[in-house]
Amino acid sequence: MIKKKSFTVSMLLAVAVFASTGTAVWGNTEDSEVSTYTKTDFAMDTVVSETLYTTGEDITADVIQALKDIEDNLISWTKESSQIYQINQNAGSSVTVSDETAGYLKQVLELSKASGGAMDPTMGQVIRLWDIDGENPHIPEEEKLNSLLENVGYQKVTLDGDKVTMPEGVTLDLGAAGKGIGCDAAKKVLEENQEVSAAIVNLGGSSVMSYGTKPDGSSWQVAVTDPRDTEGDYLGVVSLNGTEFLSTSGDYEKYFIEDGVRYHHILDPSTGYPARSGLTSVTVVCEDGLDADGLSTACFVLGKEKAEKLLESYDADGLFVDDSGHVWMTDGMKERFQLLKDSYSVSE
Repeated sequence: MIKKKSFTVSMLLAVAVFASTGTAVWGNTEDSEVSTYTKTDFAMDTVVSETLYTTGEDITADVIQALKDIEDNLISWTKESSQIYQINQNAGSSVTVSDETAGYLKQVLELSKASGGAMDPTMGQVIRLWDIDGENPHIPEEEKLNSLLENVGYQKVTLDGDKVTMPEGVTLDLGAAGKGIGCDAAKKVLEENQEVSAAIVNLGGSSVMSYGTKPDGSSWQVAVTDPRDTEGDYLGVVSLNGTEFLSTSGDYEKYFIEDGVRYHHILDPSTGYPARSGLTSVTVVCEDGLDADGLSTACFVLGKEKAEKLLESYDADGLFVDDSGHVWMTDGMKERFQLLKDSYSVSE
């Protein structure tokens, strides 16, 4: 059995420097000096890189802390301090959570319904059974998998204000939207600091937030990984304008190969097995971090045709890469994506 993880994260881990650096540049505003700060750190189980433009103090550490707080206090399923952990521990009864957690959960459940369950936050036990991101990735026994699927279904979670109720055996896992939630938290930190004119926050390459306008007025350029050449050249570049969120989900990020078959981490809630939609990668751009992250997962499971309708309902742009080397784009994505690899062809 061959086990793989995303090269992008491994490469960044090797070169990560846990420090901030600052330089000064002249901004667009007369008589104001904009300082540039950069920072690379580790949070939410991935390498986080930031570039910040501000006339005030360096708050890159505050952004990292916000990401860590989101994981530790809200969405982790392993840390006792997390509210999702407490919900899981008290399945079968009601748990009162913070307004912030309730808001995120409400948004996740709405996306689950809109996608017909393609993105489902109750897949926790099934994800653990496969252990694709762990020490023992394996094809589970059919009987055990089917028994766990009986407790899967976003409809099993009831949210009444700040009160969360779900039956025993159901396990919440917000991992499919976790980095997007982190990006939303980062945006709040930046909005609270009026001196910040622009920033870009990159969580492991799979979730990116651009904020404001760069001092030179140019678009933010975000590289998209070639799903079949993760250690080589990029597939292309997506332009972000102003404050936008980008998320990519692909079968190359975490997977193992057994008997020549790739078993990746994006599971189809309807089968409990890795999604087989003919896609190898989906990139989504929209105006909300949670939605971008959750939509990229849902679209990967749904396949291109159904995904396009879902993206339209969220006013989001999408980029699809299939297993035959074709690239498909929504109209909005065509205006912002540049293909760099001639081994792929753009399909209408």
